[in-house]
Amino acid sequence: MSDHDRTHGCDKCGQPHPRCYGHNGRGLPCGLHPITGLRVCGKHGGSAPQSKTAAARNVEEAKAAKELARLGQKVDVHPAEALLDLVHWTAGEVAYWRQVVTAIADQDEADLTWGRTKTKEGGDDRGTTEEAKPHIAYVLLERASDRLASYAAAALKAGVDERRVQLAERQGDLVASVIRRILDRLNLDEAQQALVGTVVPEELRLLISPTKETA
Repeated sequence: MSDHDRTHGCDKCGQPHPRCYGHNGRGLPCGLHPITGLRVCGKHGGSAPQSKTAAARNVEEAKAAKELARLGQKVDVHPAEALLDLVHWTAGEVAYWRQVVTAIADQDEADLTWGRTKTKEGGDDRGTTEEAKPHIAYVLLERASDRLASYAAAALKAGVDERRVQLAERQGDLVASVIRRILDRLNLDEAQQALVGTVVPEELRLLISPTKETA
């Protein structure tokens, strides 16, 4: 269901959904308020563990987007330099996820390819589902690696000296190493550690286009 359905009517009932996107027993729009960070209420899936996780992520992304809109401004930068910045910070993201994947593999290599993918509370089909599937850290490492390769190739094509591209990649590795040492020394609890995988990459991506003062 799109935002258009929220105000103009959904395909299923033809009526707008000012609150939850679900439907009641009569097929009409649900009148309950949605869970913060979601478009549905607890009755229509918002209370599920995976929904709670998605809600928390959506709230953090909304905060980041709001902060970026507040602080962001047009930056006069040469395209080649912008590409070099992307190489620099994406290299840091790659190095960070590589460390995470290595730590997971050191504990139990099977965790990289096998784990819980679904949790259901209540009902006859309650329980957990496990299957062979790449760990999210490994998936994010692959994505970041693909972006890094693309940015590096584009930078070289744009005329950036190969030595500068390699230097930017090494600097990214140093950034990730510093972040990991800081996190290790903070002795984060389980809840805080769960946020690391979301917060660190987000902050690294925000640094790709740093705000610069103009004269």
